[in-house]
Amino acid sequence: MAVIKKQKYIGRMDCPAALRAIAKWGYVKDRVFFADEQTAIEAGFRPCAACQREKYKIWKSLQTNH
Repeated sequence: MAVIKKQKYIGRMDCPAALRAIAKWGYVKDRVFFADEQTAIEAGFRPCAACQREKYKIWKSLQTNH
């Protein structure tokens, strides 16, 4: 599971949004890796709205209900 630490989101290695950001701004140094998704979530990361759309919708709905 790859994440971008500045935005603190979880995404797939082949995420189109992450690949565009890397190509445009060079975010490779900002990528961090976790053994699994649960560990990343516990560290405060959220699902990517581009490549984890369904998980993001669930996460977002939980944020607005608090």
